[in-house]
Amino acid sequence: MEYEEIKQLKQSEKSTVHLVREKGGSRILVRKKLAGQHPVYSVLQKHPHPCLPKLYEVVASEDSTTIIEEYIEGQTSGTADLTGKQFRQIVRELCSVLEFLHKNGIIHRDIKPSNILLTRDGHVRLIDFDVARMHREEAEQDTRLLGTKGFAPPEQYGFAQTDERADIYALGVTLERLLGEKARKKYYGRVIRKCTNLDPDRRYQSVRQVRRAFFFGEWKFLMILLLILVGGTGVVLLPVLREGRLTENQEENAELTVLPAPGNPHWDGETGIVVWDNVLESGEGDEVQFYLRLYRRDTAVSPDATDDDWYFDQKVRVGGSYRSRETITWNIVPKLQENGIYYFTVAAAGDGVRYEDSPYVVSDAFEYTGEDAEPLPVPTGLEWRLYEEENTRKYYAVWSNLDEYEDKDSFNVTFYDQDGTYVMNNTWPKSAIIEKGYGGIPIAAQFLQSVPGSAYRFTVQVYSSRPNEYQSSPMPDPVPEEYFSPWLYYGPKE
Repeated sequence: MEYEEIKQLKQSEKSTVHLVREKGGSRILVRKKLAGQHPVYSVLQKHPHPCLPKLYEVVASEDSTTIIEEYIEGQTSGTADLTGKQFRQIVRELCSVLEFLHKNGIIHRDIKPSNILLTRDGHVRLIDFDVARMHREEAEQDTRLLGTKGFAPPEQYGFAQTDERADIYALGVTLERLLGEKARKKYYGRVIRKCTNLDPDRRYQSVRQVRRAFFFGEWKFLMILLLILVGGTGVVLLPVLREGRLTENQEENAELTVLPAPGNPHWDGETGIVVWDNVLESGEGDEVQFYLRLYRRDTAVSPDATDDDWYFDQKVRVGGSYRSRETITWNIVPKLQENGIYYFTVAAAGDGVRYEDSPYVVSDAFEYTGEDAEPLPVPTGLEWRLYEEENTRKYYAVWSNLDEYEDKDSFNVTFYDQDGTYVMNNTWPKSAIIEKGYGGIPIAAQFLQSVPGSAYRFTVQVYSSRPNEYQSSPMPDPVPEEYFSPWLYYGPKE
């Protein structure tokens, strides 16, 4: 079949995508030409699914693969304002298509909201299999380290071969993004945390388990309803339902131990830094984790731990050598915006496998009067430094005017890649930077990809520890070029 080009949709060194029309016809299609061989598309052409684009042609050569596929009209799930019913529909259909893919040995490796289309008929289409791969039992790790940062699990950066649990991790992150604030609900949070555990062995081991855990409440309701409707025959139905649904969910839905609440939550004098006792059982992997909420009052009226008029919240993650310290300290000064009396509440985050979240506890009061205070100076002389530690190369973000700041001032370093995409951020106080001895903050090696064209740069914002005297240093949005470091080219250049 011959096609005439309508317009180019995408162009990169790895792919060219056009919107095309059949010559002599009216049907609109998508033509993709991908560098290299992509056997996944040949498998998908032979095994269609209603939640996947239809593939009409797949032509493979030694150095490229050309695909003609269905053109789908719709919007990405990340841009949609979803109702609860629409969200549950997305979860059902995503689980259905992922179960189908995994059954056929296909790992998508790039599950994210922009690859999930919502069509006009209200259903889901999972698109973009350009980085998908076939699982091979004999492989120890993937040969190409691809995927989207923030959605890809650690093993997708070369630590092991990816299997269906990599898609489960990305599915959990995707559901969290789609839910927004609703992801903090206890039940949703438990499922998402287990999906996104850093250890693949502690995640759900199949998408079927995710689906059952997510909709367990609905099955429980239907079971009760059926028992009411059938009356006396309920004695017969109950064992059948238990065998089909409940026993397979006992492990995922067993009663979890509630974590102890963090002790002694308080403000560290006039620093604007919050402090509480560590809960070593919290979080997962090599991180302790907490939920932090901030309240503002005109007068010294303490909130109740269950009050929902907090105006800022975040998940606090603390790892490395700080994981086991007796107390957790966190600089929250950038969130103090108007003069007033501030309180915070904090809860220990459970892993959803053994531990449930703790109750929230309330801090003492802090009076903020620095609304009109002058800002701290912007860090200058940003550069990269390479250090060798125990045969491991580490890159540090450093700046030349570190001496201008106090020991308790904190530095938030944010790393971006060559496309301007956020990679990660790390916040250390000056005292920790000095203690480590390298004058800066490192970027974890797993966030750096050794592929042609990989480049990274960073910005630094100083969080004041004297909020009634100095505000944090400015960080305009969008960030101007002069706030960025030089580029670090990691891996071979293009």
